[in-house]
Amino acid sequence: MAPTEEKISRREYAKQDEPEKYPLLVRIYGVLGIIAGIDQIIAFVLAILAVFFGDVDLSALDDHTTTTLVIGIVSIVVSVVLAVMFVILGVRLLRGKRHKAVLLCDIMIALEAVVLICHFMLTGMSRELIPPGINMIILIVLQSYSDPALRDERKLQRRLHELEWKSEAEDGTLGLDTTGKGYLTLNFFNIFWIFIVACVAGLIVEVIWHMVVVDPGVYQDRAGLLYGPFSPIYGVGAVLMTIALNRFHDKNPILIFLVSAFIGGAFEYFVSWFLQVAFGIVAWDYSGTFLNINGRTNFMFMCMWGVLGLLWVKFATPLLLKLINKIPWNWRYVVTGVCTVLMVIDCVLTLAAFDCWYKRAAGTMDYENQTAIEAFCNENYDDEFMENRFQSMTMNADNASRADKA
Repeated sequence: MAPTEEKISRREYAKQDEPEKYPLLVRIYGVLGIIAGIDQIIAFVLAILAVFFGDVDLSALDDHTTTTLVIGIVSIVVSVVLAVMFVILGVRLLRGKRHKAVLLCDIMIALEAVVLICHFMLTGMSRELIPPGINMIILIVLQSYSDPALRDERKLQRRLHELEWKSEAEDGTLGLDTTGKGYLTLNFFNIFWIFIVACVAGLIVEVIWHMVVVDPGVYQDRAGLLYGPFSPIYGVGAVLMTIALNRFHDKNPILIFLVSAFIGGAFEYFVSWFLQVAFGIVAWDYSGTFLNINGRTNFMFMCMWGVLGLLWVKFATPLLLKLINKIPWNWRYVVTGVCTVLMVIDCVLTLAAFDCWYKRAAGTMDYENQTAIEAFCNENYDDEFMENRFQSMTMNADNASRADKA
């Protein structure tokens, strides 16, 4: 029976990409995507021709640093690639190619995230973030709507899954990967609570480390967000390690240690670089320490990331799964949804406060034409508040590499 079942499953999978007409609204979006993509491609080609054959003054670029120019070039290149993909996506939407549309949406969501990060590092919390932000939201919705597996689950398996979730919750196994490929099921629910728990646990560890090793007996607030006991660098680090090591949870501890050390060190380096380029903020400096990399990470802390990753995968994850299962199965998505909204607000508000902190230090804050969120941040999160809240960070606007520097 197994070969027959395999043939049937493959046949059903192949049918996922058979033309299935989209609603009119989605097809209109596809047409608009084609038009906008072609328009952006033409504009890019004309700009390149103007640079090489026209009389274009490029002297203004001399005022920007190499880092700023590189980030700008990356943003332009990715935007052009996205324009091409929007044309292809539009064609697939018009032809009803759902499966191929889903695969393309996955790639485009990641590229839109890159554009968002580049724009933020260049101009901060500006209107430049609106178009890629809207595109990302639409693509996420379109991806969820188009995914054949998600549609089948919504239509045919929701009630069955609810019964299974209830049974697994009662057994304390909800969230385990039943396929045997990994330890946890890497769904949004599990990943979100991994992020939250690691944010809190990481902050506690860092505060204790500072009080015991760095400055004995002295408490320093090491929080990374405006509100709550959260240090997002540990939350994101734990998520990256969980995703990377989920299939290797039962493998050699040395392998887990090395991968965790690399992921933790690379991510620590990126966060340090991002904060400096975008805001001129220095959150830590390991210059002068053994095998440091530009003062952003070093051998000792990479080893600590390795130990933390090993403890996380081998010991903390099973305990976390038990903790997650304490949330009533019929409440878990409501509670997670509410907490997600609150966390997103906290993160966005924190970035906005950093942006205003930088603009005040750089002398580029336009108080007469400030936006509503800038007015709110300037009133509630002034320099004194930011220095007290983020005690481990120092602000020097001259260290930033933004395009809007004075």
